[in-house]
Amino acid sequence: MWRGMSRWAKAGAVVGGSVVAVFALDVTNEKRFNRQLRNYFRVAHADRLAELNKRTPSALPTRKDLLDSLKSGDEFDILIIGGGATGAGVALDSQTRGLKTALVELDDFSSGTSSRSTKLIHGGVRYLQAAIMKADIEQYRMVKEALFERANLLEIAPHLSSPLPIMLPIYKLWQIPYYWSGIKAYDFVSGKRVLKNSFYISKEQALERFPMLKNESLKGALIYYDGQHNDARMNLAIILTAIRHGAKCANHVRVERLNKSEDGKVVGAHLKDMITGAEWDIKSKVVVNATGPFTDTIRLMGDPDTNPICAPSSGVHITLPGYYSPSNTGLLDPDTSDGRVIFFLPWERMTIAGTTDAPSELTLSPQPKDQDIEFILQEIRGYLSKDVSVRRGDVMSAWSGLRPLVRDPNKKDTKSLARNHIIEVGKSGLVTIAGGKWTTYRHMAEETVDTCVREHKLEPVSGCVTPGLLLEGAHDWDPLLYIHLVQDYGMEVDVAQHLANTYGDRAFVVARMCKMTGKRWPIVGNRLHPEFPYLDAEVRYAVREYANTAIDVIARRMRLAFLNTYAAHEVLPDVVRIMGEELKWNAAEQRAQLDRARQFIDMEMGQLAKQNAASNVPLNLTRDEMQIAKDRFAKLDKDKKGHITVNDLRRYFREHNQKIDERVLHELLNEVDLNKNGEIEIAEFFQLYSGLKGGQITGNRLVGYLDELHGTPNVNRACGGKTAQSCHDHRKKSTCGS
Repeated sequence: MWRGMSRWAKAGAVVGGSVVAVFALDVTNEKRFNRQLRNYFRVAHADRLAELNKRTPSALPTRKDLLDSLKSGDEFDILIIGGGATGAGVALDSQTRGLKTALVELDDFSSGTSSRSTKLIHGGVRYLQAAIMKADIEQYRMVKEALFERANLLEIAPHLSSPLPIMLPIYKLWQIPYYWSGIKAYDFVSGKRVLKNSFYISKEQALERFPMLKNESLKGALIYYDGQHNDARMNLAIILTAIRHGAKCANHVRVERLNKSEDGKVVGAHLKDMITGAEWDIKSKVVVNATGPFTDTIRLMGDPDTNPICAPSSGVHITLPGYYSPSNTGLLDPDTSDGRVIFFLPWERMTIAGTTDAPSELTLSPQPKDQDIEFILQEIRGYLSKDVSVRRGDVMSAWSGLRPLVRDPNKKDTKSLARNHIIEVGKSGLVTIAGGKWTTYRHMAEETVDTCVREHKLEPVSGCVTPGLLLEGAHDWDPLLYIHLVQDYGMEVDVAQHLANTYGDRAFVVARMCKMTGKRWPIVGNRLHPEFPYLDAEVRYAVREYANTAIDVIARRMRLAFLNTYAAHEVLPDVVRIMGEELKWNAAEQRAQLDRARQFIDMEMGQLAKQNAASNVPLNLTRDEMQIAKDRFAKLDKDKKGHITVNDLRRYFREHNQKIDERVLHELLNEVDLNKNGEIEIAEFFQLYSGLKGGQITGNRLVGYLDELHGTPNVNRACGGKTAQSCHDHRKKSTCGS
């Protein structure tokens, strides 16, 4: 039947038939879905939801208060293991039904998969494509469910989430009807919950929106909408909301073992506080395993003879400077060289790019691999203009997140991985929720609590009330709230916007904790780092929100480690100092916190991968360029030792009347000292200049200083294209890091 048809016609015919199939599926399932929606709100009891949605003015309980409740010996209805998005959702759902709820997390809330996502709240365009092409009703239902949850999440946490237009560039004519029909099907399935209708734009309009886009052979582009959020903060907001409603949730508490009755049923757990070392037993009618990639670890505690069901996979993301993408439009590459999908998105005034999943080993400290980083960069180069040099040195941060793909133990076919989540009740009574994705956390939690109630004969006060239940900070938030912070407290606009979009209506509490700057403007709000809107007062507030380590602050209460590893390194001493004051750390504990946080940045946030890339830079200097590097080296190594120490740097800057902080001196040395022996050898100096020339390194503060004092050589593409004077003006800025 295809003979004689053009590719355009074939594509149109396939897509047309597929869209008809989707519409048929939608008609078939719409009544069922509408019944579900009616049930949501009938069961939810509007009066109870209205009562729960009243803003609580009181302060949060302290971590000690929560731990005392967990140690009290009282029996809980539900104990959740795991403080990621799913576990947090279960805690909130359970507590708001009137069940006595506890939650423990080995590390920090959202420390695993839930803080390392693509930051999208989406229904899954590619899942819908599979549903259409394969007439797969399971994937269709998953998309339908996710689109409802997308709309709900944007409603209950408007300060943390927002619609984001995503561009799909088109370089072949036959793709226009193919992708257009698919995206329109996505709108159709969204129904009344569609964020904004998708549309087609011309080549000229696409380049106007995204000037860096490759224009050769570009035919046009499609724009569709999904949601975007601050994932770690969203996770914490769910936890804080659960705590405000009475749940007892504690981070840095490990489950040592599950306690069982004489008949082998799980009746609680033995816990250990990883901060103090204290241990105790906790009793619970039901224990829920919501540990993501570590699902099987807890399952084996409950039922030692059970078969593993979890297959972790890794998704790597990188952070690039904000100028790589427009501030309000993302980019989707649906067909990379190896079939993976890559998103290219603005986030927190930076740009993140990331892949889909690849098989991975189970680990508490997943690390990005340099080959994955290079793959992402290579794909980006294929979509951006040739005038744009996409350099390895532009990667400000990189991270890997483990996604828990699972096999359904209730199905005979154990080879295939479940596309959606699964809920299992083991022989010991342990309830496991695994799989799924960020967007559907609430629905997963609802089904999990339903299972607990049904299987363990619990007696809740009401049914599920989480659709429409406002999260921490959402109650009195509005888009203009930041203006009140500017006017009432004298804050800078970007700082006020950050506070409003992070803490919602609780931003005023943070503002009241800020100290005067002593300047004409801003009146209050001392920044931790000149490039980012994070304030020192936020560190103190983070402790109130159960931050116990420096990593908790730089990675999750603030997102600095994910945004820029250099800046994260630079603020660490101040973060540790402030936390030390709040948590009464002695000098030894402060040093330990610094060491652990630095290791986290280097290993898990891609700093080490970047250093490895820099250390493998091939020498590509001309004779003249090499002589410049030698002359610069000699100016620092006056004693002709053959290496440069921090004392050499100190003497050099003193001789040139430059006042450099002692901490910065060590940072300058460390940025060039590739083998980390406390010295800079001539070979490392050559590699530094080669990296600057080749783009593996985007700038270096030490070279910036030398350029300023002795003239700028052509080999130094310092500070990401800034001039030497600009580097001097911004000498403590992280974009000048090597």
